[in-house]
Amino acid sequence: MTCREDHRRWAAPEQCDDHRIVLVRSGRFRRRADGVAADLDPTVGYVGVPGQEECFAHPAGGDVCTSVRVAPELWADAAGYPGRRPACSALYVDAALDLAHRRCLSAAEGGDVDYALTEQVLTLVRHAVDRVAARPGPHASAPDDRRLVAAAREAITSGDAASGALISLAESIGVSPFRLSRVFSREMGVSLTRYRNRVRLGRVLDRLAAGEVGLAALAVDLGFADQAHLCRTVRKELGYTPTVLRRLLRPAPEEPLTR
Repeated sequence: MTCREDHRRWAAPEQCDDHRIVLVRSGRFRRRADGVAADLDPTVGYVGVPGQEECFAHPAGGDVCTSVRVAPELWADAAGYPGRRPACSALYVDAALDLAHRRCLSAAEGGDVDYALTEQVLTLVRHAVDRVAARPGPHASAPDDRRLVAAAREAITSGDAASGALISLAESIGVSPFRLSRVFSREMGVSLTRYRNRVRLGRVLDRLAAGEVGLAALAVDLGFADQAHLCRTVRKELGYTPTVLRRLLRPAPEEPLTR
């Protein structure tokens, strides 16, 4: 899905009529569902379920997303029972879910729709349902706290120089590091450290998917201590070495027809 809308205000409410998992590939936008607003970008997607009233705003311009619509019987299978609704629609996209998303897109380019693509979509759905089921309900947070978390996420995802260290990040936002760390963990469900590593791993996957082979230079560019640190972090979070990931993210060629 490609959206080119540019409106800061909330659009008219819509009724969600299916089970849907939406992951952001680029850009960012806002969604409000069940009275709770969420800022969405490649690190946070959402799960929609039938009967939800939702509305959207695009204060930053357009975006590109992957939307997976799940048949009711498949949703019931993945979620455990038919009527299961997530306590929170916002879906934190950890490194494993990000990789599942990327492998889905890679499989789609390979042409084997019935098996390779379906298998990756099922993996993606399972990852997403497990993530959102594990997240607690929305916290009744103050608007200032939400703005604080949004500012920290923006600084980290945009590569702001101040985001290189927790103290400088907090100073740039105008808040104590104690409050920033506490509020961020409560609102996002992960610590600032894990979130920053998640963003860095996303950049690693971007470069590997583009064919990057120089791991030492990649480590330096993305702020890892050295190549060994990069490889340890990637393997710990994703279960694969960078070399294997480069191959997994490459679209599989279609098998030639034989007579």
